[in-house]
Amino acid sequence: MAADYSPPAATEPLYELRLYVAGATPNSTRAVRNIKEICEHYLAGRYVLRIIDMYQQPQLAKEEQIIAAPTLVRQQPLPRRQLIGDLSNRATVLATLGLDG
Repeated sequence: MAADYSPPAATEPLYELRLYVAGATPNSTRAVRNIKEICEHYLAGRYVLRIIDMYQQPQLAKEEQIIAAPTLVRQQPLPRRQLIGDLSNRATVLATLGLDG
């Protein structure tokens, strides 16, 4: 799957996110849609989102110790955080990302 990129604004922190999915399952498809909507609404212009299919790149998932999909990982800003699920609970996703809803 292709990654989306939005250039960062000068004064805002850059969010580096990875979404690990398992093919085109309903939960994975929902998670992709949900995180793209959240990023465009709350992080427009200041995020990098990589979508990683665990079937196509199992070594990346193994290195990150990802055992369930979909899993969202916030790499930056630190501390690293992760959330498992289809990301449909917006309040939980925003809290994990450290954003105000």
